[in-house]
Formats: sequence, structure tokens, C-alpha cells
Amino acid sequence: MKKAAIHTLGCKVNTYESDAMRELLISAGYEIVPFSDRADVYIVNTCSVTNVADHKSRQMLHRAKVKNPDAILVAAGCYVQTATEEAKQDAGIDILIGNNQKKDLIPLLEQFEKERANACHIVDISKDTDYEELSVSAPLGHTRAFLKVQDGCNQFCSYCIIPYARGRIRSRRPEDVYEEVVRLSGNGFQEIVLTGIHLSSYGKEIGTDLLSLIERLHGIEGVRRIRLGSLEPGIITEEFVSRLAALHKVCPHFHLSLQSGSDTVLKRMNRHYTSAEYLEKCQILKFHYQDPALTTDIIVGFPGETDEEFADSCEIVRQAGFADVHIFKFSRRSGTPADRMPDQITEAEKTRRSHALAKVCASVRKKFLSCYEGKDVEVLFEKSTEKDGVRYFEGYTPEYLRVCMPSDEELKNQIKVVEFSDRLV
Repeated sequence: MKKAAIHTLGCKVNTYESDAMRELLISAGYEIVPFSDRADVYIVNTCSVTNVADHKSRQMLHRAKVKNPDAILVAAGCYVQTATEEAKQDAGIDILIGNNQKKDLIPLLEQFEKERANACHIVDISKDTDYEELSVSAPLGHTRAFLKVQDGCNQFCSYCIIPYARGRIRSRRPEDVYEEVVRLSGNGFQEIVLTGIHLSSYGKEIGTDLLSLIERLHGIEGVRRIRLGSLEPGIITEEFVSRLAALHKVCPHFHLSLQSGSDTVLKRMNRHYTSAEYLEKCQILKFHYQDPALTTDIIVGFPGETDEEFADSCEIVRQAGFADVHIFKFSRRSGTPADRMPDQITEAEKTRRSHALAKVCASVRKKFLSCYEGKDVEVLFEKSTEKDGVRYFEGYTPEYLRVCMPSDEELKNQIKVVEFSDRLV
């Protein structure tokens, strides 16, 4: 039996697509082995969100070739899509597969084995309007199942290469999503996480919307939780949230992309909202949900960011009361307007601001956690570990609060009510 190994870089959408390719390989008779093992086929599902991600993608490709020089090496995804000519020059890569083409993995492998000629399967993603049909029956790892329902982005934020790597918005048909959730539920997955490159735009080009999809999935028996991936602030309206709050399976955990608390920086980023409008969205969510977990991303050190503009980001963190903040130091990405902007911030200053913002975020998170101290919370346990002879189970509440507690009972994929304490986090 031939052996195949997959390494995934980047986002949850990539993770989903790697799971789908893994199932295609298994159906074709391959044994899936860890990437560290010797394999006949290595697949690197690449990322290109930053120049560093490009470097990591190339690094993993070269590592695979060292493990087995005779193996077939497949480079797939965003790096291949945005740096096609560079990837073609890499003599170690046998097959290039761009985005929206990963479904063709098996016939491309068969063709290569027959002809032993390098293959490049990349289309002009900006002109591809079809959603790539991939599906997953049993995702690896967690008891949560990530489900990709949307691809592409039309936003063109000034720092982001993704519209060029993923193309324009494309949505999966609601009936196909429904069928996959039924299948996942039947395989024991109680929590479904809806993901996409720009999830908020789901359905716009096929005459539906994200809320209608969620309402349809809500009725599926066996699904206990529906969690939403990253959302844009613009989707948060009174109507959207009031209808969403009526669906008890939807987790009160909302990741609203912010990127900066400064209106002038937001304008340079080509983000289409102000800090005041963002805070209004947070208030809508807090009105309809009691103590919802609001999380976000913030970029520090964007070109030209002044001390005052950075202070605005710190202040909006305090006002919004985030449960968690993902902090990113601005990373220049070739091919984006931000890469060519004047007044680039030094790495040392980015690091200083990152540490300063992290302190603010830690204080705000501590305050958020205090709202749940001593309260009964529902936890879906995912995995177990052992320490000093004691078995611990780890899981998450609907608000995505991590709970780790000792138990002699088998708790994996069980939902239990426990008393929350920040000592368990």
C-alpha cells in the first residue's frame, strides 16, 4: 500500500481542504502517515498570507524531499497560486495544484505516475466563479468539525494578498452544506464550526445568506452546537443578531475582525467601518446575549501608525471588553499596497507595541473571565492528557472558554455541566 503524508500551513479553510484531500487519498487506497515518516507522496498545503508564510511553505517542501528524494512532492494552495513562476522553478516539486483545484489531486497523481512529467494545475483564480466541491466525513483531531462553506474575498484590504490567492467570493450550495452536516452529525460530531475566507459574504452570489444557512442547519438532529468563524462587523445588525439569538445551538462566541482601533489606520487599511461603528456592533451583540465572548484580531505597527493611533487600539480593547485578542505584528506582503506605503515601522517598535497591547488584553480577558467565575457552564470535552498519574480532560464552553479538569470518567465527546473557575482555564 502506498503511503501519503500531508502538512498544512495557514488557516482553518486550509485545514478543511487538507482533511478533504486526506479522504480522497484514503479512497484511492493510500495509507496516511505522519509527515515526519517516509512516504511515497508528500503534500504541502501552503499558505501565503505573509512573506514568512511563503518561506515556511518552501521550507516544508524542501524538508519533504529530503525525507524521501524519490517521493512525489505536491505543492498545493495559496503560495502556489500567488508565486506560480517561482514554484515552477523549484526542481523538487513534481505537481503544482492551485486553489479551487485540490479536488483533482488523485487524477493528477495518477497522471504523474504514468507520464513522470511535472504537472502544473493552476487556473486564473480571479476568473474562476465555481465553488470547488470538497467534502469531509470524519475530520482529524477534535470533536468539533470545521466545515468550509465559502471561498474567496472581494474586500482588498491594503495589507492582504488573499483576494489574489483565493479569488472572488464563491459559496457552497446550501443543500450540499446540509448533507455534509447530517453526515458529520451521524459520525458523532456534536459541534459544527462554519468557516470561509470571508464567511460574512456567504450566499451573496447565489441568492441566499449566512443567516438562512444557519437557520437551516439548526434543525439537524444530533448537532448540539453551531460555532461561527470570523465575521466582518458589517454583518452585525439588529435583525441579524435578534434572529441569531433565537437559535439556541449558536454559540455566543463571535470573532469580529477589527485590525485597528484607529479610524485613520482603518482608512489606510481599506477597512470599511469606523471604531465607533465597530463598538456599536459589539453593543448589539451584548444586548441580545448575556456576556458573549467577543474576540478579534489587531495588527500593530501598520505603516505610519503613530503612538496616538496605537493608543486608540489599546482603548478600543478596553471599551469592547474582548474575551481574547489575536495580536499580529504587521508583516509586509509583496504585491499589496501596504508593502509600498511610506513610514514603515521598525521591528523593534512593532515588538514593543505588541507587548504593550498584550498587557492590556490580559487585563481585559481577566475581567471577562470573572463574569463566569463560579457559574455552571456546559463543556464539550475533546481530549485527555495525563500528568503525575492523574487523567485530565480538556474541552470548551459555548463561549470558547477552555476547561481542563481531572476525571476518572471517560469524557471525550461528552457534554457536561461543570462549575467554571479560571483555575481550570
